[in-house]
Amino acid sequence: QVQLVESGGGLVQPGESLTLSCTASGFTLDYYAIGWFRQAPGKEREGVSCITSIDGSTYYRGSVKGRFTISRDNAKNTVYLRMNSLKPEDTAVYYCAVDPPPVQSMCVQGDFRSWGQGTQVTVSS
Repeated sequence: QVQLVESGGGLVQPGESLTLSCTASGFTLDYYAIGWFRQAPGKEREGVSCITSIDGSTYYRGSVKGRFTISRDNAKNTVYLRMNSLKPEDTAVYYCAVDPPPVQSMCVQGDFRSWGQGTQVTVSS
């Protein structure tokens, strides 16, 4: 069974950090581009960061550039999202998904499949 499981969410104060993990089971992540997306209450789901399979190229949405870092550990079949300097506006449910090859464009939400169940990130004082 192909499955992605997110973990690492929680409640933090502004300025603090969290690292989210996305672990695959039933398939190998090596050949897939991986994306992190988020959905805040009352808002549409949006792309946060993506990483390719071949050369590890990355994409970040403007509001998280310089604060978030995406990385992958193929040996652990896991992709991470390190989130520093968290802000209240980062509060959302965070999801990971895969973009099967061949990747046409970077981080296009409609291309992604096998969505995880999500992990809640709440940034509040």
